[in-house]
Amino acid sequence: MQVKRSLVGYIFESEKMKILVLGGNGFIGRQIVAQLKTKGAEVLVGSRNADAQEKIMQLRLEEMQGVQDWLPRLADIDVVVNSVGILRERGFKNNRESYEAIHTIAPAILAEACAQLGIRLVHISAIGLSLSAKSQFIRSKYLGEQAILASGANATIVRPSLLDGEGGYGAKWFRRVSTWPVQFVMQSKGVVAPLQVSDLGEAVANLCEMDFDALPRAVELGGNDILTIPEYLKKLRANYKLMPALQLPVPKFVVRVFSHLFDVMAWTPLSFGHFELMQGYNAPAVNMLPTLLGRKPMEVGAEVEVGNALNDTVRVSTI
Repeated sequence: MQVKRSLVGYIFESEKMKILVLGGNGFIGRQIVAQLKTKGAEVLVGSRNADAQEKIMQLRLEEMQGVQDWLPRLADIDVVVNSVGILRERGFKNNRESYEAIHTIAPAILAEACAQLGIRLVHISAIGLSLSAKSQFIRSKYLGEQAILASGANATIVRPSLLDGEGGYGAKWFRRVSTWPVQFVMQSKGVVAPLQVSDLGEAVANLCEMDFDALPRAVELGGNDILTIPEYLKKLRANYKLMPALQLPVPKFVVRVFSHLFDVMAWTPLSFGHFELMQGYNAPAVNMLPTLLGRKPMEVGAEVEVGNALNDTVRVSTI
């Protein structure tokens, strides 16, 4: 494949770049797929669910636990984008979607396979991960990152801050809570740099065309503002042109108790992992989003229509 350098990366001239987007039917993945199609890439969606509108490679990451599981699937792929993640564990025994299987083992094995085949890998992670976290959700994602970085693969880790946009489970809840006249907010000094998920999709699509050697091994992405959660709710509420809400502080131990309860009951996107993350500095040390976009990021709370290269509506689904 012959390439030439452009301002944003590489333009593929002789044939289409073939990209596998794991989790391509999910909140993040469908945005990446849509943006890649506008660039003329041939996109294959890796998903546990079939979709008649997409080229699907059906697979389950909890079953892809050896290099030999990946090698035949990647034979003619140029770039793999892994946007798979789970909020909570589910399933039983050998078919269990565990944090370790999905966030740690599968990405590590995928990276080894990419290294063997010389395939580029983009792995979507998150800001604020730490091995010292009490949450297995956070630790499993951190260990997955470290395994990829140690694999020898030509890989880039993408760490976005809090995501806003239509179709996201957490984003929907933040928007809903922002409309409440009374809001209960945790007493915390933690901050986020919210960004539109469509901006993340565009940034990752641009990244797929770029020379990985010219980039850091991990890039952190955020929006225009660094906000506390109460400030973020106020910013979202302003989009609805509502009167200011009454925000009542809630002690951290109360939020922690509820986060464990919600994990058990699978209610709301508030998990123990997110309880921990919300207490930290979840904004980029160096924000690469404007660089990858070539423009200023969009404001959060905007209504952004998602379409593919054929101007069809991309249906909302979760991975």
